[in-house]
Amino acid sequence: MPGAVSATAPCCSTSGRTQAVNRPRGRTFHVCRNQAVAAPPTPARSPASTGSVKSPMTMTEKILARHSDNTRVMPGQNIWTSVDKLMTHDVCGPGTFGIFQREFGENAQVWDPEKIVIIPDHYIFTADARANRNVDILRDVVKKYGIKYFYDITDRSDFRANPDYKGVCHVALAQEGHCKPGEVLFGTDSHTCNAGAFGQFATGIGNTDAGFILGTGKLLIKVPPTIRFVLEGQMPSYLMAKDLILQIIGEITVAGGTYKAMEFAGPVIEAMSMEERMTICNMVVEAGAKNGVCPPDDTTYDYVQQRTDEPFEAQFADEGADYIEEYRFDVSKIEPLVAAPHSPDNRRNARDCRDVKIDRVYIGSCTGGKTEDFMAAAQLLHRAGGQVKVPTFLVPATQKVWADLYGLPVAGCEGKTAAQIFEAAGCTPPAAPSCAACLGGPKDTFARMNEPQVCVSTTNRNFPGRMGHKDGQVYLASPYTAAASALAGTVADPRDYGA
Repeated sequence: MPGAVSATAPCCSTSGRTQAVNRPRGRTFHVCRNQAVAAPPTPARSPASTGSVKSPMTMTEKILARHSDNTRVMPGQNIWTSVDKLMTHDVCGPGTFGIFQREFGENAQVWDPEKIVIIPDHYIFTADARANRNVDILRDVVKKYGIKYFYDITDRSDFRANPDYKGVCHVALAQEGHCKPGEVLFGTDSHTCNAGAFGQFATGIGNTDAGFILGTGKLLIKVPPTIRFVLEGQMPSYLMAKDLILQIIGEITVAGGTYKAMEFAGPVIEAMSMEERMTICNMVVEAGAKNGVCPPDDTTYDYVQQRTDEPFEAQFADEGADYIEEYRFDVSKIEPLVAAPHSPDNRRNARDCRDVKIDRVYIGSCTGGKTEDFMAAAQLLHRAGGQVKVPTFLVPATQKVWADLYGLPVAGCEGKTAAQIFEAAGCTPPAAPSCAACLGGPKDTFARMNEPQVCVSTTNRNFPGRMGHKDGQVYLASPYTAAASALAGTVADPRDYGA
C-alpha cells in the first residue's frame, strides 16, 4: 500500500497483538507482520459545513449535536440528547418500567408510546417460571401505556404460531425498520450498538437511564471522542466481518475503545452488506466502546426504505473532523481468526489452534445468527461435503431468518436450501429464534453448556460462564470458521475446506 508503514517491523508478541508506535498529532499507529498496515498521518482537510453545523465534527458528534439543539458538540461535553427510539427486552424491561413507575408515579404516562420498542428474546423457550413471568409483566405494561411496538409471544410450544414474535432484539430492530440513519437509539442491552451499522447513534444503557427516558424522552450523556478505522484492500473469500472485528479488538484490546465512538470507513466497509456491517458494529462494545457507526450509503438506504416509510436524515463526518486515533487495515493481510478463552481480544489465527479439540459448535446470536451467517456456513459445508464431527447447534436470530433457511436457495449450492445442507451434514435442525445459549440462561435453554465443554461459537462474548457452565471454554469465530471446525472436530481454518 503506498505510503504504508513497514509491515515487517519486529513487533509481534506471542499474544498476537502489535506494539504501539507513537506518531505526531496525538495518534497511535501499529505495525505488525502480515497483520494491520497503518498509514502515516494524512494532511489536515479543510472544514466543511452541513446544515446548521458550522464546525467540523465526526459522525457521532453531528448526530448528537442535532439531537441536543447545539450547532457543535465536543468530546467530554455533557449534553441532553433527545431520543428517537428506546428498546427494552424481557430481561430488563420489567425493571425499567418498575423504576419509571417508582420515580414518575403510578399514574404517569410514558413520553411517547410509539417510540418504545419491546422485544422478548432472551429467556423465552424455557419452563423457568420467573423468566416467563417477565414476559407477563411486559404484557401488562404494554396494555397500560398503549405501547405500539411489542413483539409478543403467547404460544411457546410453536413459535410459528406467534406472528408478532420476532426473536433477537438487535436483528429484529433492523428487520422491522426501527434502525434509521441519523437517529438516536438507546436500548437496555449492551449490543444495542449493533444499529450503528445504519449510521445511527445507538448504545446500551441500564434500567435507571431507560426509566428516565420513559418519562422524559431525553438522556444526559457525555459526548465520546471518536477513533476512526479505515478498512482497505481486497477482502479474501475466506474472511467475514467477524474476522475483521476480532482483528480490531485484538489490536486495541477490550479496553482500547472505552467510552469512545468507533467509526468505520473505507472501501471494504462500502462493499459490505448491511448484515456484515451489523456484525462489525455489534462487537464494538467488546472493546469498551460507547458506540460504533458506519457511514450510510445506497446499501443502507435500500435496506431501510424497504422496511419503513418514516423519514430520516443521514449524517456524515465533516472534512477536517478531529479523531483521537486513526487505524488503517489492509484486510488482504488478515487470516481467519478466533478469540480464544476467555476474552474477545485473545486473538489467535485459526490455523494455529488446530490442535484444540472441541465438543460442539454453535451458530447463532445477534452477531452470528443472521441469514448471511447461515448461508456462509451452509456454503462451506456443501463444498466440503461429509458430516460434522461434533454436535452443531443452529439458532436463527429471528423468524425471518428461520424462514430464509428453509425457503432461500444457497448461492452456488445446486438450488439447495441452508436447512437441507445442514441436515445432510448432520447438524441439529434450526431451533426456535431467540438468544438461546448466547447468554447461558436457565438450564433448559436450547444448546446451553451445562457441562465444562469446549465450543466454537459465532456469538460475541467468551467470558467464563457466558454460555452456561463456568468452566466451559468458548472460541469466538466467523460462521466460516465455525462450520469448518464442526467438520474437523477441532478449531479449524476455513481455507482447509475450500473457503
